[in-house]
Amino acid sequence: MTPRAAWQAYRLRWKRRELIWRALRARHLLQPVADRTAAIRPADILAVTTLRNEIAHLPGFLDHYRRLGVAHFLIIDNAGTDGSDRFLAAQPDVSLWRCDASYREARFGLDWAGALLWRFGRGHWCATVDADELLVYPHHDTRPLPDLTAHLDRIGQPGLGAVMLDLYPSGPLGTADAPPEAPLTRRLPWFDAGPWRSSRAMPRQNLWLQGGVRDRVFFADAPRRAPTMNKLPLMRWTGRAVYVNSTHSILPPRLNLIYDGPGDARLSGALLHGKFLPDIVAKSHEELGRRQHFADPDAYADYHRAVAAGPRLHGPESVRFTGWRQLVDLGLIGTGDWPR
Repeated sequence: MTPRAAWQAYRLRWKRRELIWRALRARHLLQPVADRTAAIRPADILAVTTLRNEIAHLPGFLDHYRRLGVAHFLIIDNAGTDGSDRFLAAQPDVSLWRCDASYREARFGLDWAGALLWRFGRGHWCATVDADELLVYPHHDTRPLPDLTAHLDRIGQPGLGAVMLDLYPSGPLGTADAPPEAPLTRRLPWFDAGPWRSSRAMPRQNLWLQGGVRDRVFFADAPRRAPTMNKLPLMRWTGRAVYVNSTHSILPPRLNLIYDGPGDARLSGALLHGKFLPDIVAKSHEELGRRQHFADPDAYADYHRAVAAGPRLHGPESVRFTGWRQLVDLGLIGTGDWPR
């Protein structure tokens, strides 16, 4: 190891310890609403989520991850006002905390999620996902998460990488193709299959993947500001790991190398992103005032205004979602040696 590489490794170790310490301190900000964590068993798969005013997503979110095999949900409600807290507190497999502190100052909720991962997630496979993200992977409809994680353990892969696919309606934003009780992929049946561009950011070696409909419609003139579309949502959690930038990157750095984005032949998944349900227009108006979702909110004000205007995203590039086999055929997710 060169002196420069040794110095970078030393700095990353201290960065990781600093972020873990932030999470440990952040646990004091979490006020328990419904604590059912005593029911967590050693082999349980957990889901960790930070949310605010996501009642439109929650029934479908819980149903999807229950069917996948999540045994317990650890959820932080960040000063919500839409009744999500009452709905979640009534769910027998949910432990709920409330936090009224700044989402942005908590590293966009990562400090709070890190506190729960440290306290309850160590030794478990944990899905750290947003309430508008549904994880799919090869055979997810017939092989639940316990089968997937057992396979990942056998091959020594400590997590599952995923591409984010923004789903959108046929009409303008603010509309949907099916009623609220319908599955997400009927309400928002379209996505962009590419193109994608990617690079590795040093020294963490994290993947930086960009592309998809938001890149096409909202950031064509400023592509470097387009959102990052890769995540590491499912990890076997240890006391040494910590997320750095949402679930886009993680420390130690070697964990970032388990996923190379679309075209990677290794086993991977996709996060079906329901951001563009009809309430997105009202949420974008709200975010212009709250300024909680970007490190530099002024730089993204035009984006929120554009979303709030309710544009139509559907175009010649649009592909109708049909299932995980389609994503394999498009090269968006890989199967590795996962038995077919």
